[in-house]
Amino acid sequence: MVPHRYTIQAVIDPGDESGYVTECLNLPVVTQGQTLDETVHNLREAIALHLEDEDMALLGLAPNPPVMVSMEMEPVYA
Repeated sequence: MVPHRYTIQAVIDPGDESGYVTECLNLPVVTQGQTLDETVHNLREAIALHLEDEDMALLGLAPNPPVMVSMEMEPVYA
């Protein structure tokens, strides 16, 4: 029996020209937004749509897994 992952992992990166791009590491989900709030909102919607009518066990996910988001930012120098 394959153990189920209890979190969905995603990474947020700054966009090439503006805004942010986020990509799930466990699922084929990519989305974007102009602000961090909009990006996270779009990520939640995209994950919900992707998982709609899916068997979570077949995807290797536990029921109702939380989303863990990491973000890398360019350093800021004073």
